[in-house]
Amino acid sequence: MRAVQAKRFGGPEVLEVTEVAEPVAGAGQAVVEVAAVDTIFVETQIRSGAFAEPFGVRTPYVPGGGVAGTVVAVGDGVSEAWLGRRVVGSVGVRGGYAAKAVAAESRLVAVPDGLGLREAAALAHDGATAEALLEATGLHAGDTVLILGASGGMGTLLVQLAKAAGAKVVGVARGAEKTGLVRELGADGIVDATVGRDWTEAARAALGEGGADVVLDGVGGEMGLAAFGLLTDGGRFSAHGAPTGGFAEIDPAEADSRGVKLTGIAEVQLADDAYTRLLTRALKAAAEGRLCPVVGGTFPLERASDAHRAIEERSLRGKVLLTA
Repeated sequence: MRAVQAKRFGGPEVLEVTEVAEPVAGAGQAVVEVAAVDTIFVETQIRSGAFAEPFGVRTPYVPGGGVAGTVVAVGDGVSEAWLGRRVVGSVGVRGGYAAKAVAAESRLVAVPDGLGLREAAALAHDGATAEALLEATGLHAGDTVLILGASGGMGTLLVQLAKAAGAKVVGVARGAEKTGLVRELGADGIVDATVGRDWTEAARAALGEGGADVVLDGVGGEMGLAAFGLLTDGGRFSAHGAPTGGFAEIDPAEADSRGVKLTGIAEVQLADDAYTRLLTRALKAAAEGRLCPVVGGTFPLERASDAHRAIEERSLRGKVLLTA
């Protein structure tokens, strides 16, 4: 069976297509014939070796955690009703970049009629996580929300979901093409982080008096820390992204003194029931046309290295997918 394997940690070039044994479903598992594979930034960080230890990954390994496709086999204890069904779900942090993958039944969700498998794959990680972030921060109608990384796979979903919830949305992205996308998705204010000396000045003007009630930080590092200064006292700050190499390091004592509720990546490490509940919600919204996952590029398995380069270079808007 074809699969993408990293035989060592390093740059995108370490990803190579090879032949591996076909997976077999164990108890409580299903084998999915993969049509599309989600990719997320942390997978490039694991591949580089930077985040390998926290995720318990050793080489050689097959990357990939979110897949969409058709169930072709089930293990003990799994209903045969799954056979032939279109599904999307999580396989963990290994095994997704392949023609077939094994997933626990408890991490699979049926894809609604009318929704393509590529669109479903684009929601495998970010759909559930975006829904979880809005729950964790308690975002509601009337809030003013600042979204960092608003043109990415997660950011584009957050813009749409926050608008649908009745919030005023200010999105931060880089360059005219990406800020244009954020505007098309309905953001009330758009900030180009590449224009001017200090993007926070433009953000403060777009947010208006009082600043942001909620900051959704999908970038991290110094940019995330700067966004903390745009948050109103008593607001909510989510530090869930680290494509800059680290999460925003917010001083808990300062947050406490300002009455700010801090949430981080731990709050969106979802148990099986929460994952399937939130992913089901995102899939339903997409099938009904209320949520549009933005797919900026698709690559066959043989070009997985190019997909990782595109992610690292931030050259595409929205999601990057692999097709098996």
